[in-house]
Amino acid sequence: MNRNGRRQFLANVGSGMLVGTLGTGLAGDLGIRSACAYDGAADDRLTFGELEPLVSLMQETPLDKLQQVLLGKIDSGTDLSTLIAAGSLANARTFGGHDYVGFHTFMALTPALEMAAELPEPRRALPVLKVLYRNTDRIQQFGGSNSEVLRRLDTRKHQGQRPSAEELQAMTRQADVAGAEQMMAALSEESAASVFNRVQHSVQDEADVHRVVLAWRAWACIGVVGESHANTLLRQSVRYCLQDSQRRIRDGKPDPQLWTLLPRLLDQYKLLSQPVGDRRGDDQWIDELAWTIFQSNRVQAADAAAQALVAGYAPDQVGEAMSVAANLLLLHDPGREKDGDGDKVKGSVHGASVGVHASDSANAWRNIARVSNPRNTIASLLVGAYHTAGQSPRVQREPWPLKMDAVDAVDDKQQLLQQAEQAVRNRDQALAGAAVQRFADVGGSPRAISDVLIKFATSEDGALHAEKYYRTATEEFANTRPSLRWRHLVGLARVSASEYGTAAPGYREACELLNVQA
Repeated sequence: MNRNGRRQFLANVGSGMLVGTLGTGLAGDLGIRSACAYDGAADDRLTFGELEPLVSLMQETPLDKLQQVLLGKIDSGTDLSTLIAAGSLANARTFGGHDYVGFHTFMALTPALEMAAELPEPRRALPVLKVLYRNTDRIQQFGGSNSEVLRRLDTRKHQGQRPSAEELQAMTRQADVAGAEQMMAALSEESAASVFNRVQHSVQDEADVHRVVLAWRAWACIGVVGESHANTLLRQSVRYCLQDSQRRIRDGKPDPQLWTLLPRLLDQYKLLSQPVGDRRGDDQWIDELAWTIFQSNRVQAADAAAQALVAGYAPDQVGEAMSVAANLLLLHDPGREKDGDGDKVKGSVHGASVGVHASDSANAWRNIARVSNPRNTIASLLVGAYHTAGQSPRVQREPWPLKMDAVDAVDDKQQLLQQAEQAVRNRDQALAGAAVQRFADVGGSPRAISDVLIKFATSEDGALHAEKYYRTATEEFANTRPSLRWRHLVGLARVSASEYGTAAPGYREACELLNVQA
């Protein structure tokens, strides 16, 4: 069968349809298992209605056939957002927020979809195919449908009043899985926003990049998957918090400082008994608060954020300063001290580096504050400032030097774009960052430089962070004032150069199938 014919044929194949439409023999010849692989109790399995065949396809299709199957779906009219919705539900059902690669992959799914919208039509599917390939690969390594973490919640067991955020928080602190799951079942008829705001109390209990980014990406994913599946997506955050508490209790660690610090600050500054402010800070005020957060210990930074809020500054102003402070960690990072696993070589700053983690966390806290109720808006900014601070001892005092002398005399914007791209391909972080800074100085378009850097966020593995950090940097650019915003794209150029050279698994195959240049 030729490629086009095979793609059109596979467009009509979903693992939930195989036995009925193809018969077991032909389905077996194609190497695609039925959705009936699940061995647990039938009434215990979490399923997803009309999306179920596509969700199961994401779990069961052999990896070497996945991209052809997905392209067949696209050819037959399935849009990219539906593929991301199915991949997200397959991920949530399989991992439930428990697997390191699994939840990193979940956190990359909506960023990949957003990246797709920025690309020209022939390349639009690439970031989606790349991340769905990683998703299915990890699901199958994990055990697929026979190893699913999330089970169907039985709402018949739960009556009476809906549990409060504090009651759910108590369950996660105690690592009471059964109790927390019962509460999530009792909330199953609540609105997505109501459940989200209850879950945030547990998320705010610890400064942990995965804890907060998973919570934000779960909320962002609801817009793709639909509110009917909001509880499933938000359960991932609850399960993550439960597992974290299990480790803390097992290892005999003390209660996190935030358990007492957050309520103390809220009470001390009476932050919940006054209206949220709308005061705007000037450029100097934002810069000074950012440096305070960057240089302070965590308690001092949380206190500084509280003082700013009680002085009437708008929440987005505190969030902006927090984001700038996180970016300072990246721009001051000397890079890894020695070679690590895979492509994390000495001097690299991509993946789980202090600056990337801090920036992704600040972005998540800032976004959660933006969509939450007033209490969680305030609390998220206090915890976000706490989370961002205390890390400057891990970086150098002065900014990491860029090769500005190599571009200071260049005024041609096209030449600077070419220099930036070539510097990334040469893994020259200093020149890549310098070219972007000079491009900004001569009035270059942010879209033009983003068009260069998105190529690498799409093609490279990025130690599981490429898509997520690209979205962080470009979102923060858009939400930061002109005098400070370009530093986010300078940071993105540096990270792009750091991660270049390790193509994402499945990327080249996707390029071949789409007939575009790798």
